[in-house]
Amino acid sequence: MPANAFFRRGTTKVWFAPTVAGASPTAAEVNAGTRLVNIADMSGFSFANNPITTPDLDTVFDSQIPGVDAAEDSVITFYEPKTGTDALFTTLAKGVSGFIVIFYRGIAGASPAAADKCELWPVVSSGPRRMYGMDASAARWSVTLSPSAPPNVNATLT
Repeated sequence: MPANAFFRRGTTKVWFAPTVAGASPTAAEVNAGTRLVNIADMSGFSFANNPITTPDLDTVFDSQIPGVDAAEDSVITFYEPKTGTDALFTTLAKGVSGFIVIFYRGIAGASPAAADKCELWPVVSSGPRRMYGMDASAARWSVTLSPSAPPNVNATLT
């Protein structure tokens, strides 16, 4: 096992920040947002380049050049509380724009602070949707978050 390996569950922390003024968020901007808790699953949050094939009549090899950068839709699934209200349902309502801030290696203190490493994902919410099923699992709801601008996957809180 690699000496630097770690278990993401229990380490990675996620926030929704309604506003971020620069390329990297400030601790104040993140702390003014909402910590996303009771996360059952996350998918997406992937940024990639779609290369363009450049065939050449002089060779049987198809070379490629960098093409369009793209980020796929991302989904966060939450456990649904049996009683009371879930404030995240309102926070992530349909059409809400903001930023998902992923502290992929956790945070140094009790709350995000300067020098914490993160990914910054500008997103628009498609709105919460409850999930129904007959399997033996806890009640859940999910939200799809569409990228609205390129993410900063190497951000540092200031």
